[in-house]
Amino acid sequence: MTSHRDQKLLPTVIGFLLFFFSTNIFASNDSVLDSVQNAAEELIKQQISLPEKGKLKIEAAKLDNRLRFSSCSSPLAASLPGKQTLSGNVTVLVQCPTENWQLYVPVNVQLTLPKVVAAVALGRGMVLTPDKLSVQMIESRFQRGSSFDDPREIIGSKVKRSVKAGEMVQARDICLVCRNDSVIIRAGTGGLNIVTKGKALSDGAIGDEIRVQNTKSRRMIDAIITAVGEVTVKY
Repeated sequence: MTSHRDQKLLPTVIGFLLFFFSTNIFASNDSVLDSVQNAAEELIKQQISLPEKGKLKIEAAKLDNRLRFSSCSSPLAASLPGKQTLSGNVTVLVQCPTENWQLYVPVNVQLTLPKVVAAVALGRGMVLTPDKLSVQMIESRFQRGSSFDDPREIIGSKVKRSVKAGEMVQARDICLVCRNDSVIIRAGTGGLNIVTKGKALSDGAIGDEIRVQNTKSRRMIDAIITAVGEVTVKY
């Protein structure tokens, strides 16, 4: 026979048991959601090859803990639905084959690379010096065209398109030799070195071959840019 004291304790015991089991259910559910997030992030990591000096940040969105999923007795399967670029906001489909549930998980992907940017506003015709350039980590999705990761690659170049302070410097913005620039033409063979003057007929960077006109003979020649304002003809 239940005593009066036992009857008074019964609601307390029941309340404790309900709290205990509900807490375990929530803890289990949180664990499932964490596993889903981890699966989504891991898929993205496997899809991206991290370039040298690059930094990768992958962060799955926090899932609403009101979502209820049973624990998965098999490994979660993650995939990329449709055609998506692996930058910015990416959607990953995570599925549990055995318990037959699935969830779409938003994942933010940031791949940053060191790129040369303008330390000051660069005006047209300005010659680039070390104090005018710096290096910043730039998200790959904001990079367009050919760019540079070392300021030494473009020191001495001339600006042909204005660049705002903080903006990335691209190949189209500069030229080591610019069209109509006066250049030194060096030509040599067998120990004989000839130096003359000419005019560049196109833009170019180190190693580019451009057309040059010999100022004296008016002859058109192909020459390789070897330095600021200097080209070399090889025979």
